[in-house]
Amino acid sequence: MAVEQIKMPQLGESVTEGTISKWLVSVGDKVNKYDPLAEVMTDKVNAEVPSSFTGVIKELIAGEGDTLAVGEIICTIEVDGGTAVESKAASNEQKESSSVAVEEVQADKGNKARFSPAVLKISQEHGIDLNQVSGTGAGGRITRKDLLKLIESGNIPVAGPKAELPKEQAPVHAVKPDTAQPVSSQQASAPAVNIPVAAGDIEIPVTGVRKAIAANMLRSKHEAPHAWTMIEVDATNLVDYRNALKDEFKKKEGFNLTFFAFFVKAVAQALKEFPQINSMWAGDKIIQKKDINISIAVATDDALFVPVIKNADEKTIKGIAREISELAVKVRTGKLRSEDMQGGTFTVNNTGSFGSVQSMGIINYPQAAILQVESIVKRPVVMNNGMIAVRDMVNLCMSLDHRVLDGLVCGRFLTRVKEILESTSKTTTSIY
Repeated sequence: MAVEQIKMPQLGESVTEGTISKWLVSVGDKVNKYDPLAEVMTDKVNAEVPSSFTGVIKELIAGEGDTLAVGEIICTIEVDGGTAVESKAASNEQKESSSVAVEEVQADKGNKARFSPAVLKISQEHGIDLNQVSGTGAGGRITRKDLLKLIESGNIPVAGPKAELPKEQAPVHAVKPDTAQPVSSQQASAPAVNIPVAAGDIEIPVTGVRKAIAANMLRSKHEAPHAWTMIEVDATNLVDYRNALKDEFKKKEGFNLTFFAFFVKAVAQALKEFPQINSMWAGDKIIQKKDINISIAVATDDALFVPVIKNADEKTIKGIAREISELAVKVRTGKLRSEDMQGGTFTVNNTGSFGSVQSMGIINYPQAAILQVESIVKRPVVMNNGMIAVRDMVNLCMSLDHRVLDGLVCGRFLTRVKEILESTSKTTTSIY
């Protein structure tokens, strides 16, 4: 009988770790190849990890709630001799699918205990002597959770002023493929704050998704110098046009023609004319992306996801409206795939959906900018002829990475978006 390993797969570009939210199998269960083994959460997607083999679950190495780096072992499966060839092939498939998986590093501690990249990184940054730590993982393995508990307690075992790792155990950083810098564990897992809890207070555990969102937002604010600008748009003609079409459109197409689809289309068109905005910071260079892939923010009760509309500049308003509807349904039904989240180059956030009129978005790292589309509200406006009229007005708020972009190009970009939206009408704009 052969024992095969199932490792944490990479569930999207820039994803370096995942959290086991729920095991779907138990030790002793018989599974077939491709059967789901566990539900995993990352900052980008919830997904099921399939089995690469047919056999019997031998050991669940990771527990529910554990966060593991890509490439770490989550469980083992015992396969019979007849499937050994299949198992090796499947193992190769899994290795290929996790092409950027971080390698496990071994150290001399008794019987060559394995330390994950996350454990190595945290121990180095906090000066923890791993030889003095007792692990709670399978076979006494030291887990990330073990170190975080030590840090929170303040009882950190150190060998000297600066603990050294074994020579053969050079620290490994879990680096996102699209960035040059590793994610700091201090950003991702800050020590708990001692806040007094009074009678009637409610303590809400922080989920893996919420922790991941917090870490990414902190990284964006920490690394990207944010600047902010806003422009006011008269959307009266757009509102009249859309309202005249929406009922017939819904009846004919089966999904809603939203205002947001018009805004996404206008942004995609303007990005084509101002490609500098469609860029990313890469340390010693700026990458100007060829494809215009618009990330849109879709929220659930406890998480935020950013699925992507690929090649948005090539799509009609109808096509964009369809994708917005389909992606939102996938998010809310838990069917969003990792590939639905990949490749975004610019984010448009529909903050107006919950009544906001002005906001400062945090950039979706490593993109260079995010645009907040606020609520369309009726306001009295002084017209060019000096008369006052009630118009449908909307604010567009843009946060930008000042390493990549300057106010001039962003101002011109927003002015172009404004022109496109204000000229939208039955005679100038086709939704098909």
